[in-house]
Amino acid sequence: MPRPLPRILSVAAIVAGLSLMAVPALAGQGDGVTPLGAGAQAGRPLPLHIGGRVVDRDGYRRQWPGTYFEGRFRGPAVDLSVGPGAVSLRIRVDGGAAMPLVKPQPGLYRIAAKGAGDHNIRVDVASESQAGPTVVRGLFAPQGSMALPAPAARARQIEFIGDSHTVGYGNTSPDRQCSQDVIWRTTDTTLGVPGVTAARYDADYQVNAISGRGIVRNYGGFAAPTVPEAYPYALFDGQIRATTPGWHPQVVVIALGTNDFSTPLKPGERWADRDALHADYERTYTAFVGGLRKAYPSAFFVLWATDRADGEIAREVSKVTDMLRAGGEKRIAFVPVNGLAFSGCDSHPDLADDRLTAATIERAIDAQPGIWGAR
Repeated sequence: MPRPLPRILSVAAIVAGLSLMAVPALAGQGDGVTPLGAGAQAGRPLPLHIGGRVVDRDGYRRQWPGTYFEGRFRGPAVDLSVGPGAVSLRIRVDGGAAMPLVKPQPGLYRIAAKGAGDHNIRVDVASESQAGPTVVRGLFAPQGSMALPAPAARARQIEFIGDSHTVGYGNTSPDRQCSQDVIWRTTDTTLGVPGVTAARYDADYQVNAISGRGIVRNYGGFAAPTVPEAYPYALFDGQIRATTPGWHPQVVVIALGTNDFSTPLKPGERWADRDALHADYERTYTAFVGGLRKAYPSAFFVLWATDRADGEIAREVSKVTDMLRAGGEKRIAFVPVNGLAFSGCDSHPDLADDRLTAATIERAIDAQPGIWGAR
């Protein structure tokens, strides 16, 4: 008997679940994080190393998942300034345990450090933000602390492109059945495939993924930009082109197809039948990877897929890989990922699944000699 398909939400449910109104008012504040009063003034800004796509406008406006901010300071504390937008943050000082800051009100938050010496701080975005951008205004040295130069960019870079399986949708949930607020609270990109894989290689990373979207067709056929259509832009409004100076990933990991194929075609969709959908998917996916190859001449591409939809997704991704190879692409691998439990929200991958997927991808990367030396 084939396993049932995951219950993936309609676009209305996805957007509702990720909207500002649907997010619960959570305390979500870890020890060592103290909100400052409304009149608190920011000190000297810390130079930052930023991972992911941001627009520098009244702070760092971001919408793609997995954004992170890293800085260095000397002293007993540092301040984080958060702007508008519902966001779930994970804060680490000197590589310590993550301190959650969930749906913070705009303002300054004091982050304590142990001792008055030199410290590193990292602030990760764990949540998805389809409904609109969120803003992190920066990190600041209060009185008694000193801003230090930003951490250096890492030599290794990985880009992840995908859908909810890349975002980490509901991956920390203990149950498959989740309300909208639980989906939002239990999504953690830092513990998903991107965070686990990048940590393994001590790599900088971008996560350019949107739940519910596909290569040519979104889940259930709902109307919204597909991932290739949204990909060129810094935010989901399609207004500002994404630019990240110095971004030259040695590895690009792509997982797209679940939303193209996990639901039947409906009357009124533009494909006459499944064969037409396959042909459009194959043509568009190969063109998308071709564009990425022009942007990243030396990158190695990993195209992975689960065994869902009776194997249709994996068959199509494998076919795309073969087509690319036939066209002369040599630095590419198809990586099937089988046997996942899908115990997260709405039968999405859970944390164990994410670790298994990351390990499978890592084996494909490790099989390529000198992969990190290619730029």
